[in-house]
Amino acid sequence: MTVALEPAAQAFDSIASAFDLRYGHWGSVAAQRAAVRAALLHAFAPGARVLELGGGTAEDAAFLTRERRVVTMTDISPSMVRVARAKLAPLRAPQPMVVDAGALEKVSGRLVAANGGPFDGAFSNFAALNCVTDLSPTARGLAQLVRPAGRVLLVVFGTASIGELVVQLARRDPRAAFRRMSRHAVAARLGGRSFEVRYHRRSDLVTAMAPWFRLLSTKGIGVFVPPSAAEPWISGRPALLKGLEIADRFLSGMLAPLGDHVLYDFERTNADAPA
Repeated sequence: MTVALEPAAQAFDSIASAFDLRYGHWGSVAAQRAAVRAALLHAFAPGARVLELGGGTAEDAAFLTRERRVVTMTDISPSMVRVARAKLAPLRAPQPMVVDAGALEKVSGRLVAANGGPFDGAFSNFAALNCVTDLSPTARGLAQLVRPAGRVLLVVFGTASIGELVVQLARRDPRAAFRRMSRHAVAARLGGRSFEVRYHRRSDLVTAMAPWFRLLSTKGIGVFVPPSAAEPWISGRPALLKGLEIADRFLSGMLAPLGDHVLYDFERTNADAPA
């Protein structure tokens, strides 16, 4: 029996084969990804066993594998996972799996068994969790999956992105410029498919993750580096992009709420995992 995919999974499924070609050469994406990867390398030591939620085509999983981390990648899109499998197989990484991050609690036992025990940490990059309406099942699943003192790094859309505001107002699209301020689901479209996103605030994540995780720090990803909506314009100005990337490096902690994305760095507490 074929199981119908959720709208977000259908949308990403539809562009899986062209995803890397579409986004892989954009300078803004590369700059933001580099900032996240620096944080991942700092959080997870060589040899660490790490779970990735919403890994897409395994760009980050492949990078971390080459850096001697052991990454079990998951994604809601079966087509994304097929692309990821082909990319990770030559690296002898664990097989990526089709998993809905919004229902992580339901499959946590399977993931622990496949990993041979609790993970040393977990992460989710580039707003995969903005496709999740209720973060509580994700938090409970992570509590069952990550060992005490393990780190969980979650990168979600910022809700006060200066870059988004400037780019969309320049395009004379005020609705897009201010959409991240909404407390409700916001319509999105990708690959000709419609789905909904939620712009989670800091309080949403902290509340959902407690008492199993405590927030250590936040970091803006793309405070000065603009969002992908500025492409391909910004990629054609590499000197400007490099200067914006340097500014991010020095000010991304202080100005974290203004990022295109915000990286939330959590630590697993000693609180018992939910039954």
